[in-house]
Amino acid sequence: MEDIKIRTERLNLYYGKNHALKNVTVRIRRQAVTALIGPSGCGKSTFLKTLNRMNDLSGNVRIAGEVYLDGKNIYGPGVDVSKLRQKVGMVFQEPNPFPMSIYDNVAYGPRVHGMKDRTALDRIVEDSLKGAAIWDEVKERLNKSALGLSGGQKQRLCIARAMAVGPEVLLMDEPTSALDPVSTAKVEELMKELRKKNYTVVVVTHNMQQAARVSDDTVFFLMGEAVEAGSTYNLFSGPKDKRTADYIQGRFG
Repeated sequence: MEDIKIRTERLNLYYGKNHALKNVTVRIRRQAVTALIGPSGCGKSTFLKTLNRMNDLSGNVRIAGEVYLDGKNIYGPGVDVSKLRQKVGMVFQEPNPFPMSIYDNVAYGPRVHGMKDRTALDRIVEDSLKGAAIWDEVKERLNKSALGLSGGQKQRLCIARAMAVGPEVLLMDEPTSALDPVSTAKVEELMKELRKKNYTVVVVTHNMQQAARVSDDTVFFLMGEAVEAGSTYNLFSGPKDKRTADYIQGRFG
């Protein structure tokens, strides 16, 4: 049996009267990269945000169905959302470093969770920046403002910041859409490396070539439904649903 990290059962989400996610039942494998593809407005990012309850922060949202992380329903009673988001980190489309030093950006999460030991913080900062493949570029200027970094460096810093609290899952919402090709390649390489370091990665991408390059599994969304899911190779080489085939072959989107 496959090792499932996250599974959703008949997940529905409404923004007011707008039915944005419709009976989404999906399996996300542990320590794999899963890509969510589909045209704009199809529910990819909305679905991604249900996996760490970021949609709780939006007004007028109603959710029905279940989302299980390691077999526990994250929408069940008594769930500590702060601990959930420590376990399931998020990286957004636009790099959003805090207006503080590179060091303080990475140390921010551990400090919020009560870490005060400077030696331990130093180690977390270094390990996280190394994990995000940016340490060599910033190690001489850790006390300089993070806002002085390039776009690609800012995004890798944000990945390091997410990694610093020791998550098991990283959610990435079109993490390279604002980046140049060189920076995009570095972030794509990082996604593959994260899988080897025992992370489960879920990435929304509008770029099907990127999904094919970086992901193990792919889910195709259309109009709020998860139309088809499976290994990336199988989904791209032999889609079972005509809508998936039409999208992959560029007939719409």
